[in-house]
Amino acid sequence: MPEGDSIFRTARALNRALGGRIVTGFETTLAKLASVDDQSPVTDRTVERVEARGKWCLIFFSGDLILLTHMRMSGSWHLYKTGERWQTPRSEMRVVITCGEVQAVGFSIPVAEFHTARSLERSAHMSELGMDVLGTAYRVYEAVHALRDYGRAHPDAEIGNALLNQHLIAGIGNIFKSEIAFAAQVNPFRRMQTVTNRELGRIAEIACHYMRANVAEGNGKGIMTFTGALSTTGTMDRRARLWVYRRQGQECRRCGAIIEMRRQGTGARSTYWCPSCQPYIG
Repeated sequence: MPEGDSIFRTARALNRALGGRIVTGFETTLAKLASVDDQSPVTDRTVERVEARGKWCLIFFSGDLILLTHMRMSGSWHLYKTGERWQTPRSEMRVVITCGEVQAVGFSIPVAEFHTARSLERSAHMSELGMDVLGTAYRVYEAVHALRDYGRAHPDAEIGNALLNQHLIAGIGNIFKSEIAFAAQVNPFRRMQTVTNRELGRIAEIACHYMRANVAEGNGKGIMTFTGALSTTGTMDRRARLWVYRRQGQECRRCGAIIEMRRQGTGARSTYWCPSCQPYIG
């Protein structure tokens, strides 16, 4: 599943390609989108802007129409020159937005909805989102308060699961979960009641630092708008760009201990940690 940094880069690429342009063609295989397009055609509207909120991508059209999409595990947006051969089978196409010589194609997108500004405000998808870790309004102290309040209400919840809770902080995914916990030296399986405010502060700061570093200009170029070599170690060497994620059985880059992995949460997500750098506190 693309994480918040990937969706941010997606929105940035789409905005640069489509922003300010008039839609000259719209096509979809999704019945709900097609129904809205039949009643209020997308063609001839202007793409006002494209932005990311957590793991959601929003395309704003003139005339109070907003396309909201979520990639889940399989979706992606690609950019092409109009008429250029797609690199993904047409059978996986869900949405095509053509603006003259530029074409944005959404493949295998599982969640796509049209909204007005008012319906978007009422949408649970948006109204229940926590602070966007990549948003300009993100504040470390507010993130700490959100995590602490959650911990008080759910003292036995594990911090690793809390980091994936989009109602607390929006945008953190499974890779960043493990990497942030490692950098903060917090075991991802620790119960919230054992995590101190100082540790939560480190987590909130590192989350912002890592995510913003991965949306720096130059990351995520290419046809697939959300691609880019995610890095938390500061190197783009693909063999050494992550601290713990998918490194089970290998030596910790800091202390030499063996990285471990265990499934976590209702989704049984793979969680990686160093037992020496991140000791468990019961």
